[in-house]
Amino acid sequence: MDVSVVIPTCNRPELATRAVHSALGQTHRSLEVIVVIDGPDDATVSALKEIDDDRLRVLVLPERGKAPNARNQGVKAAEGQWVALLDDDDEWMPTKIEAQLALAATATKASPIVATRMISRTPRSDTVMPRRLPEPGEPLSEYLTVRRGLFYGDGFIQTSTIMAPTELLRRVPFTVGLRRQQELDWTLRALQHDDVELLYAADALVLWHQDENRERISLQNPWEEQLAWVRESRHLFTPRAYAAVTMSVISSMAAPTRSPKVFRELLSEARTHGRPGALDYVTFLQIWALPPNVRHRVRDLVVGKKAHA
Repeated sequence: MDVSVVIPTCNRPELATRAVHSALGQTHRSLEVIVVIDGPDDATVSALKEIDDDRLRVLVLPERGKAPNARNQGVKAAEGQWVALLDDDDEWMPTKIEAQLALAATATKASPIVATRMISRTPRSDTVMPRRLPEPGEPLSEYLTVRRGLFYGDGFIQTSTIMAPTELLRRVPFTVGLRRQQELDWTLRALQHDDVELLYAADALVLWHQDENRERISLQNPWEEQLAWVRESRHLFTPRAYAAVTMSVISSMAAPTRSPKVFRELLSEARTHGRPGALDYVTFLQIWALPPNVRHRVRDLVVGKKAHA
């Protein structure tokens, strides 16, 4: 057994069992699946007992600590050389782990982060993300944040696409308490280590279910928390990337406030500590001018494309 799959979950037994089945259904069979239940949750425990596979382990935490803490606890319990992360509301294609292990074998550094493309599925469209892979020598903070189009970024990384050495995830744990940008924060911090590189499998091997009728972290808008995080993390970004994340990601969370004061604060933050490009200014203005539902519909019309799982 060389791969440990870590799935944090809480009070979503149907989703958790779907995720577990996609992990156990991998063509690479030498793995364990660790479901970390974030606090007492009898329904999920009962549902997982119905899965007859000795590769499944269930860890119930005594109290809720949210997904980053649950991932960290799963990593501590992992017995494999590699950990592959899977959110409970996502699914993997059957060859995901096999493809990632093959790519990991080509790494030039000792602790590669191996990610994949994914299919972002909404009720309106399927979109393959990231739209492109990093270019040689491209600063990865810029790849992951700087937009080349008005309604989208080209670079992207999402938790359920990540496989990394267990030792690296123990050395660089997820930031407990951070509600948004958890994978961006973790990836950029891990890349500060000299033995770490980021590799991408070109195929879309994860299905990311979005806009379903349920609570999800990515629908929360804790812009003040995120602004504090990006200020503390400025050393992880180039000035170009710092401006981009402030004027696009954080502004998207803050724009529903319709506050001129917040508008000015974010613009000043980006201009003072970052280096905005022309597209950053246009993006920033359209984020504040268009209601989120309108912006999302336009974005889907512009970039939406059907992908086949």
